[in-house]
Amino acid sequence: MKVLFWTPYPTQGPSNRYRVEQYLPSLRDRGIDFDLRPFWSSAAYKLLYEQGHFLEKTYYFLLGVLSRLRDILAISKYHIVFIHREACPVGGAFFETVLSLLRKPIIFDFDDAIFLPSGTLTNSFIERFKRPDKTSTIIRKSSHVISGNSYLYEYALRYNNSVSVIPTPIDTARYAPMPKESQGDITIGWAGSITTLEFLKMLENVFIKLSRHFPFIKIKTIGGYLSVKELTNITSKKWSLEEELDDLRAFDIGVMPMPDNEWTRGKCGFKAILYMSMGIPCVCSPVGMNKDIITDAKDGFFASSEEEWFEKLSLLITDAGLRKRIGIAARETVEKTFSVKVNAPKFTDILLNVYANAYDKGKRCAE
Repeated sequence: MKVLFWTPYPTQGPSNRYRVEQYLPSLRDRGIDFDLRPFWSSAAYKLLYEQGHFLEKTYYFLLGVLSRLRDILAISKYHIVFIHREACPVGGAFFETVLSLLRKPIIFDFDDAIFLPSGTLTNSFIERFKRPDKTSTIIRKSSHVISGNSYLYEYALRYNNSVSVIPTPIDTARYAPMPKESQGDITIGWAGSITTLEFLKMLENVFIKLSRHFPFIKIKTIGGYLSVKELTNITSKKWSLEEELDDLRAFDIGVMPMPDNEWTRGKCGFKAILYMSMGIPCVCSPVGMNKDIITDAKDGFFASSEEEWFEKLSLLITDAGLRKRIGIAARETVEKTFSVKVNAPKFTDILLNVYANAYDKGKRCAE
């Protein structure tokens, strides 16, 4: 059995790093061979979310298309094609349709409401050519669909009866709590990207009020730059795979604010899972998947209004014992439900079942 994995990004892209690449060692252990083909190269990813670079992005886009075409020409050596999110970032379901015509089994995996219009200001030109409506077409043509949460599951069921839910897991061996020497200050942290940075601005007034009440707190963001005119205690830096763990270990409290809308209900709550795996107590908006991950006041806190955000963060700032208890409970939740160890067998079984069904069907037709 050999699987071709089509992902949008290289390892630097968090979505396929956690939903595909984390499982690859488990596949090797089960004797499953595979090739991993990202559409965007590492060089392209460095420019992808920066303003400008139109010619370079066009060049890397064409390289991605050529890579997909080469895979199509060699598709006979693969038994299954696993597509994370989409085969190509623009246009319709061309590559997926070709695979369907070639009768190649497709497993489709998605972890966002990519069937809704969305985009980034840095690539507004490309956004004109996106086709979010193709998601339903891809789902119809798939042998099996993996959704990241129940909201996406319900959407996929409209077009395909073979759907499973696997949350975005985390490697609890790599992401683990580490003792932190108390330096007298408390760091409130946020880890994300420019696509979700806008959500963090919901807490600007809360950060101002907290900083007045607790002048010893610090605010740190990873993956997006936050600037609040009244505050000088904010540190922002680019995300780095090499420095990620050290950056997270500087957090005493994690935050995950989100508005409640159709797009955010499709999010898979990974920020919360990330914080919790590190034993970092977190305060999150009670939106979408977050409500399935966190039990309020047991392994994390929910906050909906500025008053609630101030109240819950103040509790954690002032009570070291509470931070420790919530952090321990959070880690236990991740180990039981959201770890790679727990979810890898589910992922692998789906691949094996699709392979077996395709083989049995072919065998019956031959007979």
